[in-house]
Amino acid sequence: MKHKAVKRRSVVLGIGATAGVAAVGGIALTANASDKSASGGSGSSKALVFDKDDYTELTETITDAAGTDHEVVYHFYKPRDYVTSPSDDTHQSLVVSVPVKIDGKAVDARNAPIVLANAVGAYMPSSVAEATGVGQGALEMGDLMSGGSGTGTAPSGAPSGAPSGAASGAPGGGGTGAVNGMVNLAKLALVAGYVAVEPGTRGRSLTDSSGTYYGTAPAVIVDLKAAVRYVKFNKGRIPGNTDRIISTGTSAGGAVSALLGASGDSPLFDKYLKAAGAADASDAIFATGAWCPITDLEHADGAYEFNWGSVVTQSTGKVVDQTVSKALQSQFAEYQASLRLKGLNGFGTLTARNYDQYLLETYLQPSATTYLAALSDSERTAYLAKNTFITWSDDKATFTWDDYLTHVAKRKKTAPAFDAFDLSAGENNEFGTGTTEARHFTAYSLKNDTTGVTGKRLDSDIPELLDLMNPMYFLGKRNAGRSKHWWIRLGTSDTDTSHVISANLAAAADNLGDDVSHSFYWDQGHATNVDPGDFIAWVAKVTGYRK
Repeated sequence: MKHKAVKRRSVVLGIGATAGVAAVGGIALTANASDKSASGGSGSSKALVFDKDDYTELTETITDAAGTDHEVVYHFYKPRDYVTSPSDDTHQSLVVSVPVKIDGKAVDARNAPIVLANAVGAYMPSSVAEATGVGQGALEMGDLMSGGSGTGTAPSGAPSGAPSGAASGAPGGGGTGAVNGMVNLAKLALVAGYVAVEPGTRGRSLTDSSGTYYGTAPAVIVDLKAAVRYVKFNKGRIPGNTDRIISTGTSAGGAVSALLGASGDSPLFDKYLKAAGAADASDAIFATGAWCPITDLEHADGAYEFNWGSVVTQSTGKVVDQTVSKALQSQFAEYQASLRLKGLNGFGTLTARNYDQYLLETYLQPSATTYLAALSDSERTAYLAKNTFITWSDDKATFTWDDYLTHVAKRKKTAPAFDAFDLSAGENNEFGTGTTEARHFTAYSLKNDTTGVTGKRLDSDIPELLDLMNPMYFLGKRNAGRSKHWWIRLGTSDTDTSHVISANLAAAADNLGDDVSHSFYWDQGHATNVDPGDFIAWVAKVTGYRK
């Protein structure tokens, strides 16, 4: 059923993998059905047939990852629904951009990789309903920008995973590969000769006229899966290689990109996909790109305190409750031991006792080394003079864990970071249901609730929802339909989440024999991407694509 009335105070922000500037309206979308009959099972319909002739040819100057401008002629396929029973007229649609000429040279994109660039952030809604060209996927932050929940009733707090505006490594400007300080991977994919698909998704703040939430978990991952199914259902009609789909996303978008990669073709989602009217096709993807993923939510509070617990002061100046921090650190130790993950590069089993050293050796010191090696001699000397905790010897940077934490100085979040005692975190809203805006999803926070919740146990549907939203669950189950190629990145100064979250994700995939590229950006904060050109090259490498 479509929800005709959507309560939303819209402040539109281009974000993450598909950053762009586009206001979100309430325009009705059509499915652009052709006269052809769609092949597939009963879950598909003529309404989901992609009309390959329904495009607008556009010419745009796009700057590649190296900073070079290119004239790109491309076919832009306007917004179309990727399900037959969308919840409203705005979110469950996608746009497709296909390169035709780059700098006057013809491009044959029939076998090109397809980059599925989501614009999810903070588990909020995203839309392409008013997109008129590539890279205009828009995140709807509602009144979150002034501290609310999107419906005006949450106690406080900027959402977990909202972009921090940290500088990116790509050039900025209107027609370029970066917007609002963050890399626009849809545009970078297009200028590289790839097909760009940008899906809108439902998000946690959406309510209908009765006040019922319809975009909370697992809506966002259901929508991404439905978008993949739409693309694969239209193999031979939609341009590009539908067997070479690469998902990208940043922050919460990175989390759901990882989840999409880990949970491919899991039957646990079938009932949700059927209800939405998704195509009868596979939702497995070939490769996953995830930047600073905020995921593994039921264990994220403990992981955060393991990482940042000794940094007792938030950026706001508030001192974190150390009793809560220590309790959560203890929970993390138990959880980490239960995973029995082995670190990359032969490190051995990862535990709370050795994880700090693992992060130092595997990620942090190599990240600092890469950064310092790229500086001129004078720049390096000046940086080391300001950061005396680093020892630079034999062209390598070394330092201690404690000195690294001192260098970061302050943490962003309180304790608990994700399941707030007062239900104020965005993740509490993500697990809302019916007309209930926010719920606890960990027993510890429920026990310490400060809002007057009377239940002694988590609601019965919470465990299943946590599984559906956690890529670690599907990797732990050795899901056969998972992505086998992983690109994971985050900044060393990113205190929106724990470094352990992405490191565990990388280790879990690596332990299954998957191809994993995981590294950190030195001195970079949340939602940064300083090596987009390397990612574009990685896509060509893992897919075997040659122009």
